[in-house]
Amino acid sequence: MTLRVTWVQPEDLVGHELRQAGEDGRDAQALAARWAAAGGPPAPETAGASVVPRPDLRPLAEELLDALASLPAPLSAQEPTPLPLIRSLTAPPPALPAGPPRRAGGTDRPAPRSDRPRAPRSAPPPPPTPHEHPAVSTDTALLDRLHAAWLGRAVGCLLGKPVEKLPLPGIRALARATGNWPLTTWFTARGVPPELLAAHPWNRRSAAACLAENIDGMPEDDDLNYPLLNLLLLQRHGRDFTTADVARLWLDELPAGRTFTAERVAYRNLLDGVEPPLTALRRNPFREWIGAQIRADVHGWTRPGDPVAAAAQAHRDARLTHTANGVYGAMFVAAALATAATGTADVHGALTAGLGVIPPDSRLARAVRLGIDTARAHPEDFDAVVDRLHRELGGYHWVHAVPNAALLAAALTHADGDFSRSICAAVSGGWDTDSNGATAGSVAGLLTGHPDRLPERWTAPLKNRLASSVASFDGIGFDALAELTLLEAVRP
Repeated sequence: MTLRVTWVQPEDLVGHELRQAGEDGRDAQALAARWAAAGGPPAPETAGASVVPRPDLRPLAEELLDALASLPAPLSAQEPTPLPLIRSLTAPPPALPAGPPRRAGGTDRPAPRSDRPRAPRSAPPPPPTPHEHPAVSTDTALLDRLHAAWLGRAVGCLLGKPVEKLPLPGIRALARATGNWPLTTWFTARGVPPELLAAHPWNRRSAAACLAENIDGMPEDDDLNYPLLNLLLLQRHGRDFTTADVARLWLDELPAGRTFTAERVAYRNLLDGVEPPLTALRRNPFREWIGAQIRADVHGWTRPGDPVAAAAQAHRDARLTHTANGVYGAMFVAAALATAATGTADVHGALTAGLGVIPPDSRLARAVRLGIDTARAHPEDFDAVVDRLHRELGGYHWVHAVPNAALLAAALTHADGDFSRSICAAVSGGWDTDSNGATAGSVAGLLTGHPDRLPERWTAPLKNRLASSVASFDGIGFDALAELTLLEAVRP
């Protein structure tokens, strides 16, 4: 029996690399013709492996992957990867003061009251003694914002997990079948006709833990594993960590089987002796997908008021696995979150700050502006926003950073700071539903300023408990994570 190791076998990568070549302007026609003549399959539509195994094509696939990597890239001048070149194309905003907490505007939860029941608190693990700082006990406003951000990220991720990989019509049909459209609460299988479930089955890894009737704490997910890893990264190496530090941490703490797409390719490259940043380049057709973006939150949360520094941290992290637009997605999110973390910005200012740190003529920056402009043009009809984005950006893979960044920006703009609308819009737009829901929840949760401003229908099922394959954090509470994150945010 042939072992299918998804996302890394060369014969499954060629189709993706040919698509990537078309996106970044490389002339791959001759190489594509050789692949087609040999019977090579196209890129798998959703999964990490082709339907029919073709190990006989592996030698040719390896040759073609290396040949594709050597082709000239016409967009490299306007979409560079090195940070000095990125900065030469941008005029980022100055660092913002970390001011007093803003009142949540447009949120659907009133300000906290002292007599409101609180979620159960977990006992945090002993904090890392070298990183203790006296401001931890006094900066309660930032602590509350971070707590809300962790909760928001988890809630948005959990909302999107059951419908990950489903086409947009399937998501809409499943929600409408239970009267949950426009989306306002968790997905459920109760009341969904069997024939509809047969046509659009829930994500097989998620339904058992992520439908309304099944939620019992926050299940494990890579969208939460990576923020945990980056918290460990800052604890061990501080803000001056290197890309090599990220690599070593992964090898120590991250099970290879819990990596996907670009992260799995980079992990394989590390084991092959390839050093960063070449780990992002060698036979990696996923280097502009969303993986680096879902790792960016901690870099933004711990740099309140300094979007430029947050983006630089996200860049060093992203270089292990991504290039160009894949890196920009991480920088954009980190800068937006650093701005939101001040407690003085609104969502629109945060998105503007995110755009300020990435090349303005890049495909990702243009997609973000498209998302924002389309959301503003259709303030009463988010379905119309989503339909336009799918028409204009639907040629990309559903996990690519470009369309997902556009959808994220559109959802946050349209919701105007409202937490529930932010996560529901991000998830209802399709593509990478759990990742977009997670990032939208992180931004919107942070902007609410306090965990009690997140509606209980979202936070209560989490039971202040996060499962993780990062062993030292498995079972931790979100309150404890906020305290540990604050230690890194106030570190001198």
